[in-house]
Amino acid sequence: MSTSTASVVATYTVTGMTCGHCVGSVSAEIGAIEGVSGVEVDLPTGAVTVTSAAPLVEADVAAAVTEAGYELTAAPKPELPQASGCCGSGGCH
Repeated sequence: MSTSTASVVATYTVTGMTCGHCVGSVSAEIGAIEGVSGVEVDLPTGAVTVTSAAPLVEADVAAAVTEAGYELTAAPKPELPQASGCCGSGGCH
């Protein structure tokens, strides 16, 4: 019997980023939040997708973004936790 770990994925919108340095700063600050395992930033749209072991407190994410010098302008779009390797159909055991 294998044990799978679930991840929580949330997408935020950050404004003020204009270059790769901005992306790096935001990624580093959010990545330092306990439980964060991945950060992907789409510079043109400002979308920041965060993968974590458990749901994050939005105020913690906002504080990290502010520390990097930018602004969190939209709350995350809720996404259901997915088990690693799960197809998302809900029929996995």
